[in-house]
Amino acid sequence: MNKGQVLERLEEMAVLLELNDANPFKIRAYQNAVRTLETAAQDMAFLLESGELEKLKGIGKGLSQQIRVWAIGDPDPDYETLKAETPPGLLEMLQIPGLGPKKVSAIYAQLGIASLGELEYACHENRLVTMKGFGAKTQANILQGLEFLKTRQGLFLYPFAQEKASVVLNWLKQSPQLKHCALAGSLRRAKEVVKDIDLVGACDESEREAIRAHFLALPQLEAIIEQSLTQIRIRLTSGLNVDFRLVSEAEYPFLLLHLTGSKEHNTALQVRAKERGFTLNEYGLFRGEESLACESESAIFSALGLPWIPPELRENSSEIVADADFSDLIQTHDLKGVFHAHTTWSDGADSLEAMVKACQERGYSYLGVSEHSQSAVYAHGLEVERVHAQWQEIDALNARLEGFKVFKGIEVDILPDGSLDYPDELLAGFDFVIASVHSRFKMTEIEMTERILKAIHHPRVTMIGHLTGRILLAREGYPVNVPAVLEACAQTGTVMELNAHPSRLDLDWRHGALARQLGVQLVISPDAHSCDGLDVVTYGVGVARKGGWTRSAVLNTLSLSEISAWLTKK
Repeated sequence: MNKGQVLERLEEMAVLLELNDANPFKIRAYQNAVRTLETAAQDMAFLLESGELEKLKGIGKGLSQQIRVWAIGDPDPDYETLKAETPPGLLEMLQIPGLGPKKVSAIYAQLGIASLGELEYACHENRLVTMKGFGAKTQANILQGLEFLKTRQGLFLYPFAQEKASVVLNWLKQSPQLKHCALAGSLRRAKEVVKDIDLVGACDESEREAIRAHFLALPQLEAIIEQSLTQIRIRLTSGLNVDFRLVSEAEYPFLLLHLTGSKEHNTALQVRAKERGFTLNEYGLFRGEESLACESESAIFSALGLPWIPPELRENSSEIVADADFSDLIQTHDLKGVFHAHTTWSDGADSLEAMVKACQERGYSYLGVSEHSQSAVYAHGLEVERVHAQWQEIDALNARLEGFKVFKGIEVDILPDGSLDYPDELLAGFDFVIASVHSRFKMTEIEMTERILKAIHHPRVTMIGHLTGRILLAREGYPVNVPAVLEACAQTGTVMELNAHPSRLDLDWRHGALARQLGVQLVISPDAHSCDGLDVVTYGVGVARKGGWTRSAVLNTLSLSEISAWLTKK
């Protein structure tokens, strides 16, 4: 190691020690050594060979020996052990402007947060607001810093990409020369994580230059990656890449179809076309040399003997069926109310009354409020006496409401042994109970499955919340036997939540076919911690459609009278 590398290692040691809440004097020793070595005029080779290193103020014999080990490239057990014991996500958090080792250490010690994604999720749930030395302003700054870091990554959450795509699409549609323009790619298929934005436009050949000029005047454009007569690829200031393809009106539906479907879906369509004597590609549908005109994607599907296949389903997961009927797939306007919402009673940002008003403004007729239970101390979970106090507020509010009802619920922790966080007599007083895992994620698959199955068979449990506990782009779900859980839900009539929070989107859509086959009922929940948080149900609906769920299979499509009767019976 040269002098610069040794300085980097000293700084790293100081940070690692601080992250692990080590002795302050030991931390300061490394910090002082950095300052001393920075001002030393001699190079590292001379300091080591002459023995002058340990004579420098603040370094001494012990630290000089450690530096010597680093310099000659020998392993250092103390450094290796310290680094191995420090979750790598803590070091990633230090990339956030204004977030130093002390604050990262406090976040890890008090909330158990060890990754950027978990940190973002905790901020959205207002978990940092009440921590000593943090507050609302610090939490907001952390969120801003996290957004900055996202621009340096290659993957983006579906809602984030959708928001940026809408801005670009609206800009393009201001071009009078553009005849058609639409979103394509994995974003149109409602994939939970995407790499970029695909857009397809149609115009006359003579209008291409005008449209290209308009597109490149986009205010959010950061850089042009590549361009040709029919394709422009740019990078937005958000870090997302946009691929914009321009074709003729005749080619437009074929390219839109091609760029929307997954590779596997497109291959299956091409095989079906070949079986019927056609050739299908991104430019058209051909019978020999003859090109068959199709004015829309629907016309292409019809020519192949297929019904219209919604974009979300185009993954080659059994959607290519001649007699399939997708007309009843769930839509956002089908939802009549929501469950799983938090207020200021636990870790929400808005009051119960404000949440009710926000639901009414969105056309809902009921709200299932569900605070965290008492074990969730980090989320200000409700002790028994506060449960009763909230019930009184709900009763008083319901007495004033007309055509709207607040249902008393709880998101109760499933404890490691599978028991619930409240006694049965208290659980009996709720209108509904969501049972969720919020701790001990590192159990084996068998242990975790048994834990959740025990909760499912509890007579007071109505729903299972965010089944796998995953946080997209941050934390893999804990190991659990999903088919076994779904079978148990089918047997007991327990509802499975599709948590619409952008970082969760859990239950995964890939389990949709099995859940539907077993007859498991779904509830699309926002897991809202604010009034604005109610709007994420739109993303949950996209994922539910991707999983093939129809409106009749989603619990919160029931009207107020229907859901009241259902909850009473349950």
